[in-house]
Amino acid sequence: MLILGIESSCDETAAAILADGKTLLADVINSQVDIHALYGGVVPELASRQHIRNISHVVDTALKEAGLTLDQIDGLAVTEGPGLVGCLLVGHTYAKALSLVRQIPMVGVDHLTGHLLSIFLAEQHPAFPYIAMVASGGHSSIFLAEGPEKFKLLGRTRDDAAGEAFDKVAKLLGLGYPGGPFISRAAEEGDPEAINFPRAWLGRDNLDFSFSGLKTAVANYVSQHKKKNMELNIADLCASFQEAIVEVITTKTLRAASQNGCRNIVLAGGVGANPRLRELMLNRGGAENKSVFLTPKRFCTDNAAMIALAGYFKFRGNAEICPDSDVYSRSTFS
Repeated sequence: MLILGIESSCDETAAAILADGKTLLADVINSQVDIHALYGGVVPELASRQHIRNISHVVDTALKEAGLTLDQIDGLAVTEGPGLVGCLLVGHTYAKALSLVRQIPMVGVDHLTGHLLSIFLAEQHPAFPYIAMVASGGHSSIFLAEGPEKFKLLGRTRDDAAGEAFDKVAKLLGLGYPGGPFISRAAEEGDPEAINFPRAWLGRDNLDFSFSGLKTAVANYVSQHKKKNMELNIADLCASFQEAIVEVITTKTLRAASQNGCRNIVLAGGVGANPRLRELMLNRGGAENKSVFLTPKRFCTDNAAMIALAGYFKFRGNAEICPDSDVYSRSTFS
């Protein structure tokens, strides 16, 4: 079965072709980072317009890379949500048009489901069930994955997601966008224990996240230094801020595994590419006799390969999209 996946939930226009849920024949991503970096974050209107410019070319490039034509595609899988509605509509409408005109079956895929299954694009992956931590610009959520279409939400962010906190702090420090890589590089030269930034544990057994207080603490720290004309040690600040995030993410993920009797843990999402988070998750997971599976960095950020994979599982379950289906901005998991 050849699945063409299409992703346009935020600022990447992506298309991928997956054979039998295993072999990736094409994986094309057109990033808009340079456009949005000028504004320190994603501008929805600009992102939507760029998707319109990119979508046909990206899909055509994926087909050419795979050496295929649309006539050979068995199914279409497209992101329905969550994400920016204007952006989602571009990919979703394009896929609908292809489906109707070329008579190709089509399914809608939840973006988070794609991240939850992205580990199966790696050479090594766990058996079900497993605990999955999806950390990205829009999400900080822990799931119990019981099957390829069966996920239970265990915890989520109550305010800023981890990636959002990285972006906002990087903007505050004038480091650039997206913030995660800039902070990670600066942190390599810093002391993670130099500044005692707060950790929001939210209770002994709680699995939710809150990073807005940490972001405010960093802003106050910077403000106080400026008022006193004190020089900021950017490396120490970034290392300490990063440590406050990765410690909470790691601790709560391991806590979820213990609470649910799961030995397997998966790290996914854009923030899942953070080197310090990957290191800490592996070290602490190993110390607690857990098997930690790290999604390859290329599949941590938004991509269409994970959408094609999630679509493959939906087709196996005989699911097919309704012609009047629509996109959605907020997660359907509750």
